[in-house]
Amino acid sequence: MRPFTTLTGIAAPLPMANVDTDKIIPARFLKTIERKGLGKSAFADLRYEEDGSEKPGFVLNQEPYRHAEVLIAHENFGCGSSREHAPWALLDFGIRCVIAPDFADIFFNNTFKNGILPIKLPRAVCDALMEDARMGANARISVDLERQVVIRPNGEEIPFEVDPLRKHRLLNGLDDIGETMQRAPVIGDFEAKQRAAQPWLYG
Repeated sequence: MRPFTTLTGIAAPLPMANVDTDKIIPARFLKTIERKGLGKSAFADLRYEEDGSEKPGFVLNQEPYRHAEVLIAHENFGCGSSREHAPWALLDFGIRCVIAPDFADIFFNNTFKNGILPIKLPRAVCDALMEDARMGANARISVDLERQVVIRPNGEEIPFEVDPLRKHRLLNGLDDIGETMQRAPVIGDFEAKQRAAQPWLYG
């Protein structure tokens, strides 16, 4: 998993509450177990007409937001079904950080496991960041995970909270498997001792 340390990029304003996982990646795209290639289908029903053409009014179809790495939304982002394809689609599109007043629990957990940083900030702060984002490419937002601050284009630093273990995992690019593999020597030593003491367990 790619480490998340600091990020400075274009932020896309999405002033919508209750953005569910079916909006993020509609169910008809869940036939794959591959993490790559879902970005083109992220927010498909909001991005495309029935004939496949783009809806010009949707923010991610507009410049510079086609290249957004931060998404700013309203309450209850990621509600609905528990599909892990939702963070896969966001990450494949290029989104590495989502800022909202709050998130659905399962989506919140899944983002960390896939290298996306979800940041909870008050609604008024999210609205201010959206106004910054509407300034376009000249107003980039920075996220410093080590220092736990979001930095506005005017230099104002907004602190945020993050679980220390999840912070450690993101900073070091560790998913559940990666963290387990860090303990491979200890696991190997245990298995060697167990194999010697209880060989019948190993066939």
